[in-house]
Amino acid sequence: MRLEGKKVIALVDEEFEDLELWYPVYRAREEGAEVHLVGAETGKTYIGKYGVPATSNYAFKDIDTGDYDGLLVPGGWAPDKLRRYEDVLRITREMNEANKPIGQICHAGWVLISAKILNGRQVTSTPGIRDDMENAGATWIDEDVVIDGNLVSSRRPPDLPAYGKAFCDVLAQS
Repeated sequence: MRLEGKKVIALVDEEFEDLELWYPVYRAREEGAEVHLVGAETGKTYIGKYGVPATSNYAFKDIDTGDYDGLLVPGGWAPDKLRRYEDVLRITREMNEANKPIGQICHAGWVLISAKILNGRQVTSTPGIRDDMENAGATWIDEDVVIDGNLVSSRRPPDLPAYGKAFCDVLAQS
């Protein structure tokens, strides 16, 4: 239970990639972390790309990042929606400025791009947004998981075991 006492935000919106939300959430919970699903509205049920529901515990606007130790951003089409909320960008920037672990997988890089925190960083993502990541100033690396300080990034669902472990490792050391 090396993550006991740690609290993590997991962002959620419609059409999240089901495995990319739930796998790291359960992985962190298995190690003792308290993970809160955070969406535009408290208590709203969001539906993943493949029909798996996720009900938010809190709304973006109600989050004080000082109360949390890490951030998970799922892939799917949700990141394109998430990056349009100023409070999501605030949360992402504040977590980064505090050097707290931020996990992002697949299309989740769009949120980090819009938060303007990728310049000079090494990351990976789905190859489909490689150009976006590079245009934001990041160095894109084609590996299952890339760790650059507090950023933990991964490409897609087959990489989830390496991603889940890496995020928990970085969170445990923070």
